[in-house]
Amino acid sequence: MASNPASNQASGAAESTLSLILRRNLGAPLRVQTYKNLLYLALAFPLGLVYFVGLVFGVALGFGLLITWIGLPILLVTLFAATVVAGFEAALARYLGGVNASVPTFLAEFDISGGLVFPGNGFVDAVKRLVTARTTWTSVVLVLAKFGFGLLSFVALTVSGAVTGAFLAAPFIYDDPDVILGVGGVVVDGDYTVGPWVVDTFPEALVASVVGVVFLFVALNLLNSLARFHARYTAKLLQVDDEGL
Repeated sequence: MASNPASNQASGAAESTLSLILRRNLGAPLRVQTYKNLLYLALAFPLGLVYFVGLVFGVALGFGLLITWIGLPILLVTLFAATVVAGFEAALARYLGGVNASVPTFLAEFDISGGLVFPGNGFVDAVKRLVTARTTWTSVVLVLAKFGFGLLSFVALTVSGAVTGAFLAAPFIYDDPDVILGVGGVVVDGDYTVGPWVVDTFPEALVASVVGVVFLFVALNLLNSLARFHARYTAKLLQVDDEGL
């Protein structure tokens, strides 16, 4: 019976895709990019908190002082600071997230090779460029979104690290009288707990460690996906292709 070339080709492509997915997922602990992604996620919460507090403070202060001459400059400085932060986030997305992200348009037009030179023809034109550039406002969105993403990253890292650590450490500490807490609750009658699972024998502890290894691979791949999503989201917000400049 003659084989169908198209069917064989489709089958080969499916096997190749499956093999690529398996290599990618199982190789997560061995890739340098994985640890760059973990650092990217670990930095997200403290940076996001600083960005959020700074932006809210600048906007509140600027609007509060609009009745005086100083309110508007504070708002402009806050807006410019948001573009600087977005430029830093673009650098993080490139060097840690592995995604090609551009800096905001206004920031890219600065020339400091021979002293600070504003974009455009003078200060007023520079302010106009700052306010009208699309990436200036998407920078503000990015700064605000960073706080939420940072909180999500903190929870994801904390939970995955705690659960993985609890499973992997079971063979070493399940019968240690000094261990008074398990993941999910207090040790009951000296037993080590991982969620609802009470680990009180060595075979159970070994099984728990195997579960921990599986969970480690799953967690690393999910964290990689989370980091890639944020890096690509950053790049998307700051892309300048449609600004017509």
